[in-house]
Amino acid sequence: MRFLLDQNVSPQLAVELAAFGHDAVHVRELGMSRSLDVEILELAHREGRVIVSSDTDFGELLARTNAPLPSVVLLRRQGERRAAEIAALLEANLEVVADDLDAGAIVVLEAERIRIRRLPMRPETS
Repeated sequence: MRFLLDQNVSPQLAVELAAFGHDAVHVRELGMSRSLDVEILELAHREGRVIVSSDTDFGELLARTNAPLPSVVLLRRQGERRAAEIAALLEANLEVVADDLDAGAIVVLEAERIRIRRLPMRPETS
């Protein structure tokens, strides 16, 4: 899977995800440390990447724009975990959420549960 890691997660997480065979890049590597969330969303969409963040603003932006992509993995209550532990948690649950992430979803990943909200937030009406 292709991941784009937000500024609020450790750059080491990109290394750990790459060890599992994923294409993972941190915004810092791209010179985007101070970029707006909307710019990060646009890049992830253009490159077919899933954003990994602990910032709930991405969900709010996706809800406001009703965009179907990009997908976001929202890390909740992971502050005490090291990058290797977070990568292992994501990898252990990736099979369960991979189809949702491919189709467009916000996946909230906690230590004890996973919540999935498919995108777009508001279904199109005919």
